[in-house]
Amino acid sequence: MGVYEVMVPRQIRRLWSERRWIKGARMFIRVELSTVMLSLSVGLIFPTYASAAEGMVPQLVHFKGPGAQPLIGYLFRPGQSAGRAPGIILLHGRTGPYSTAANGLYDATTLSKRHELWGRFWAEQGYYALLVDSFSTRGYPEGFPIHSYDERPDAVNEVTVRPFDAYAGLAYLKQQFFIDASRIALQGWSNGGSATIAAMAQETAAKAGVKENEGFAGAIAFYPACTLHHEYDASYLPYAPVRVFSGDEDEEVSAERCRHLVTRSRAAGNDIEIVVYHGATHDFDDPGVRRQRVKANAEAAQDAFTRARNFIIQLFRR
Repeated sequence: MGVYEVMVPRQIRRLWSERRWIKGARMFIRVELSTVMLSLSVGLIFPTYASAAEGMVPQLVHFKGPGAQPLIGYLFRPGQSAGRAPGIILLHGRTGPYSTAANGLYDATTLSKRHELWGRFWAEQGYYALLVDSFSTRGYPEGFPIHSYDERPDAVNEVTVRPFDAYAGLAYLKQQFFIDASRIALQGWSNGGSATIAAMAQETAAKAGVKENEGFAGAIAFYPACTLHHEYDASYLPYAPVRVFSGDEDEEVSAERCRHLVTRSRAAGNDIEIVVYHGATHDFDDPGVRRQRVKANAEAAQDAFTRARNFIIQLFRR
């Protein structure tokens, strides 16, 4: 059907509220599991991430964006790769690619836990993952605060600029001898999810000078804003499969608008689907305690992670 309402089975729900007593040699130590979810969430929600190489630091790379704008990115490499391998371009959200605790140090060691997690995960699957930094070389490495949309400069517009950053990343990967140029996908979060949707439009690919059979194999958008400057109010025509994941308790963007965009696009025969998670918020896949202590977020993350992985596997088998 293309539009799904999901409530994931409650297999780990007790972990969020259960308190246990652990008997020590001379004392009882109470452990409230909700306080240690930062260390457990990766293993519980993203089980395969637990096997990712410890201390993996992605490679800093440089390439040209739209209008010869210098861009940087962070390339996660698979630990073992026989011959050429597929790639995935990653587009960060409004806060940029770095941790809010970066404290002025913006490099591969201060990437946000979410971006680091996904980059490592895709590398573990045998793919190259390139996290494109759309903000730093334009003067905004710290990103933008919540509800700042109307004050953000056009230089980082998610419809007219950032989709072309994605195509610049695509061109960079295609130039690398170790990349299977026919199998490159796109994934974005929040503002980067919006840029992902815009990038997959037929008209955007045409503006980028990219033939549809030479563009992205498909795309994944996590909790995007789908108004998109009303560019696609009449129709949205993606040239390759697109999957959208949203939460109906998102405090920043409207899942309903995305549902509407997807429903209209599917009615026109396009390969696009949306999953709306009941009770999930913005950033539901962020592995930090603040998001993962919300039961609906933990369940949504687990389900979306599996769906995203399976979708990419299917794409790359075509």
